[in-house]
Amino acid sequence: SSAEVKCSLCVVGIQALAEMNRWREVLSWVLQYYQVPEHLPPKVVELCILLYSKVSEPQVMLEVGSSWLRDQTNKSLPEYGSLLELYLLHVLLPLGRFEGAEELVRGCDALDNEQQQTFLRTIFESQCQWAQQEEAHSEAEEQQDAAAETVLGALSQKLLTVLTLLRQALRSMSSHFYTLPYKKMLLATFLLYLVVVRLDPASPTSLPFIYKLVQLFRQAWAAVFSPMHRPPIQN
Repeated sequence: SSAEVKCSLCVVGIQALAEMNRWREVLSWVLQYYQVPEHLPPKVVELCILLYSKVSEPQVMLEVGSSWLRDQTNKSLPEYGSLLELYLLHVLLPLGRFEGAEELVRGCDALDNEQQQTFLRTIFESQCQWAQQEEAHSEAEEQQDAAAETVLGALSQKLLTVLTLLRQALRSMSSHFYTLPYKKMLLATFLLYLVVVRLDPASPTSLPFIYKLVQLFRQAWAAVFSPMHRPPIQN
């Protein structure tokens, strides 16, 4: 029939898009031909659930699968039970939708009592595993936080020690600096500049700088010593 041919062509198209790594286009491409999720063939729904579960994107089929399973016409199909199980195992339970899964199973008239109990037992076991994983994840995060706090505390203590030593060194240098004679201090500054900049006093380009340095030395000399106790300055 035309419906079977259409379904077969869609299956081939889904496989082709998946092989070309264009799986994001699968659902929208299929819905172009069936308009609403409730009209999708069971085989197409099955392939879509398996595809998006394989690429770790089960949430894509969350609304589509729910709409298909809640449709009264689809509940009479022989594939309904297998698709319900597939939807639970590959969409709802991986997403942690345990309440929605239990509600879907209890409200499904197409399942007998034994099937419902089997599905409910599967949901309960998955919920216990989810809780254990969450607890283990929380413990791992707490251990990481504690380790990070320990490392941070050690680094802070080391930094504080370094800053204390640096402050003591600066205090020692400053006290030693103030005890230096004024003339020796200026001479040391000038020599340090010559060493760092490698200025040649005999070079004509260094004469303006030397002249300015002499002027600064004269001004500093005049500011430090009073006119009565100012020693003579020789050029």
